[in-house]
Amino acid sequence: MKFQREVPVRHEVDVFVAGGGPAGCAAAWQAARQGASVFLAEGQGCFGGMGTSGLVPAFMQFGDGVTFLAAGFGEHLLDRLIAAEGTPRRKPGEDRTSGYTIRVEVLKRVYDEMIIESGVTFSFHTHLIGVEAEGGTVSRAILWGKSGLFAVQAKQFIDATGDGDLAVQAGASFEKGDDQGQLMPGTLCSIWADVDFDKVIWEVPQGARIEEAYRAGVFQHCDKHLPGIWKISEGLGGGNVGHAFGVDATDERSLTQAMVGGRQMMMEYQNYYHQYVAGFSRMKLVSTGAVLGVRETRRIMGDYMLNVGDFTSRAVFADEIGRYCYPIDIHVTRPNDETEYKRFEKEFAEMRYKPGESYGIPYRSLVPRGLDNVLVAGRCISVDRLMLGSIRVMPGCFITGQAAGMAAAMAAAQGVTPRELDVSKLQAELVKAGACLPNTSKTT
Repeated sequence: MKFQREVPVRHEVDVFVAGGGPAGCAAAWQAARQGASVFLAEGQGCFGGMGTSGLVPAFMQFGDGVTFLAAGFGEHLLDRLIAAEGTPRRKPGEDRTSGYTIRVEVLKRVYDEMIIESGVTFSFHTHLIGVEAEGGTVSRAILWGKSGLFAVQAKQFIDATGDGDLAVQAGASFEKGDDQGQLMPGTLCSIWADVDFDKVIWEVPQGARIEEAYRAGVFQHCDKHLPGIWKISEGLGGGNVGHAFGVDATDERSLTQAMVGGRQMMMEYQNYYHQYVAGFSRMKLVSTGAVLGVRETRRIMGDYMLNVGDFTSRAVFADEIGRYCYPIDIHVTRPNDETEYKRFEKEFAEMRYKPGESYGIPYRSLVPRGLDNVLVAGRCISVDRLMLGSIRVMPGCFITGQAAGMAAAMAAAQGVTPRELDVSKLQAELVKAGACLPNTSKTT
């Protein structure tokens, strides 16, 4: 079957950003602040991706215990979130660079305000369905909304979809999963009410009695990896519980099964928490995420693949556009697998840093091979699978998104490809914008 349609060009801009999650918002915000005209397309009804639509209950660390690494966009957003009481303030002397819980509705408003104030043009419920590309150069993004099909013409394109959708449609190569094609499971995150946090024994892991509950028939599978329920506010908890094993988030059929299964699974976890975890005996499910919490899909192959050797060596790159520090965190791929669980425990315990340590993120990992005017940001940048386990979290996405937005704005203004940019000038502009680049001279 062949389907043809005339598609009007609705916007002509310097930079088009696909995806309004943490990476896409950082990219669009930075590009607009650099003077570029920007159109941002987001498929859901709000910005923020996993932290809003996905109900992920907390940001992982913003820095290394000494330095605030997700500086610039990430720090602006966090400051506003704290001021709006969307996450608790830190007491004097507490580590400001560690993780923060999320009040979802406040975070949605903070993203809205920051993007609107930056001057970015955007629309929600707007889906990327294709691109026009020739010889590695993209000319237009094809979008669908309730008003129909339309196109955005741009000089530079940023793929912040998390799944590498735009880059793949333009012809980029990618890897997905491990050597057998297995992907990390997703999680349908949740919000719970009537939690008695005064009775919670935080020193005891919430998953300590999973095996006992499995033997008692509470669970269909013995999934010992339980990230848990965070305190969001008095009586209200944000849940990162349960795994959707075998899900492929680049296949809507697989996602459909995971969403249905995830909602059913919440009743198993409600029963578990009621019976086995102190402080949760009366908790009630309020909501599950509008989208599945996805940890892994495509990794776009770029001019450099950031790899686990770079993690262990605390790598420094001449073209680095930021530094980050989250541990290697590859969730178990199969339930009822003791060997896999022990692998996870060992890896997560050993593949982590001491305070003050971090790895560099090279600009080349944002530049897809074979494409001339496309940059990637967020979960789909060019990394090996183990490094994906570190860079995929939201503060890491802020860092790569901000750099991609800056680079795209500069390339559009200079009439060059991202690959032709003077990286030292890119680094200097990032430093001016507040980015943390300790290995780059501010006078570069």
